[in-house]
Amino acid sequence: MLHSRPMWARKVGPSALTQPQVFHAANLPVVLHQRATRNGSTQCSAAPSSAAAVCESSVQQRPTSVIRKIRESLVSGEKSAVEITEAYLANLREREPHVRSFLHVSEKALQDAQELDKRIAGGEEVGPLAGVPLGVKDNLCTRDMPSTGGSQILRGYCPPFDATAVAKLRSSGAILVGKTNMDEFGMGSSTEGSAYQVTANPWDLSRIPGGSSGGSAAAVAAGQCAGALGSDTGGSIRQPASFCGVVGLKPSYGRVSRFGLMAYASSLDVVGCFGTSVMDAAILLEAVAGADKNDSTCSPQDVPDYTSNLLPIDGLGSRPLAGIKFGIITETVGDGVDEDVLLAVRQAAAHLESLGASVREVAMPNFSLGLPAYYVLATSEASSNLARYDGVRYGPRAHGEEVMSMYGNSRAQGFGPEVKRRILMGTYALSAGYYDAFYKKAQQVRTVIQRDFKNALQEVDLLLSPVAPTAAYKIGEKVNDPLAMYVGDLMTVNVNLAGLPALVVPCGLAKGGTCGLPVGLQMIGPAFGEESLLRLGHIFEQTLPMSFSAPTLVA
Repeated sequence: MLHSRPMWARKVGPSALTQPQVFHAANLPVVLHQRATRNGSTQCSAAPSSAAAVCESSVQQRPTSVIRKIRESLVSGEKSAVEITEAYLANLREREPHVRSFLHVSEKALQDAQELDKRIAGGEEVGPLAGVPLGVKDNLCTRDMPSTGGSQILRGYCPPFDATAVAKLRSSGAILVGKTNMDEFGMGSSTEGSAYQVTANPWDLSRIPGGSSGGSAAAVAAGQCAGALGSDTGGSIRQPASFCGVVGLKPSYGRVSRFGLMAYASSLDVVGCFGTSVMDAAILLEAVAGADKNDSTCSPQDVPDYTSNLLPIDGLGSRPLAGIKFGIITETVGDGVDEDVLLAVRQAAAHLESLGASVREVAMPNFSLGLPAYYVLATSEASSNLARYDGVRYGPRAHGEEVMSMYGNSRAQGFGPEVKRRILMGTYALSAGYYDAFYKKAQQVRTVIQRDFKNALQEVDLLLSPVAPTAAYKIGEKVNDPLAMYVGDLMTVNVNLAGLPALVVPCGLAKGGTCGLPVGLQMIGPAFGEESLLRLGHIFEQTLPMSFSAPTLVA
């Protein structure tokens, strides 16, 4: 159902919907953040009462492709792969004690860089990711580094093969610098559920980076790598991207192979990516997408050239979004969402309208049913998928007088509290007396959610929403309240239930930290509509009146 005069528009006011927005701390409680420069020309100063701190700079810098710059400097001979890798490894080691985003740093990164330099010197053609230092979430198998899934039950496990997505990065010339921290087996929204360490948000080290791909998002935000792979089962790429002020892309289900991804919920899991710009996310997706004989759920559809339509700002007209229709999901901008987050989304909608797009409200009355359905389905699949971790096939084996006690002791010692909780929930939902009441009903709700998205996307080109009800919260704030943490997934889980692609682009700042806390805008497209999603996200990013700075930790 579409409304021509939505609630969010009334709150912003008519002038804000028709004029380009330039935001100032003097009259808004949330402001956009100028990009900090490495020469120190950008400075943080105290903002007016009830406003986020502002970083003022005389020059606005648009987000640019770090990946393309690296490759160009390598191919032109300006820098060698070894020099590039050494610089990123130095940043990684310098910032790691503060951010704690990596579980393992590659011992072969420099060796791989040396081999790449030899190939270039020999006149060989190199791939689109040549010399680009990337991080990989620890639930993706890597043949030359441990892959623990953030769990003690896989401590020291070294797979004999690469995940398909990882293999494609290597074949494109990427240098893998390490494995990033995560909530155990992807079960969490803060990265506090890792069995090894708690990752900090580079914007404010006292806050979470989001989860479960928090290590990957924090590493990109802190400049420890140029981009990273993550996985998304219910928002695990999008929420950390929003909290850390980077771009996060969750592809359509089946767009990227899941072979070599440690299964949490097989019908929901998706491999995606993080970058500092939409262009970089597009480059990474193009590198890892495509058919795979090892994954029967992977689509055989051809992979488009995702970057060909991402034009520089000089190539865009004054109204580059003329004729494009966006719909803000009504149920994501109501009660329970922080005012700072709402304001950032309203400002983003106003900016889209200033570019010629129309923005309307789309009611999805079944939207709230997605969260309970998701937790029934995800935990049910997890209870089955995690049965393989028994102390026999993987991980350390605990002592037991007989086989069943050995299984039980190994799992009790190897799994953390959140994983145990979800296994118990899923096993209960699948039990004989409750299957119809829980699992079957949740599958029916999933069908309703898919239908609602299909209907909505027939009326508009893209759907919009916040990514989470709040900006990043304090470490430890919700660790003992799992239900409060689950509610934070309300705006993201439905996209996984429907199997749709979604892109998160920074759109504003909320109060907190020294220079504010990032807020992301979630853009949702039709299945396998990544090409259009990336194009529209790129236009939004490149024309936003102000751009985001690197965190204080990096500047």
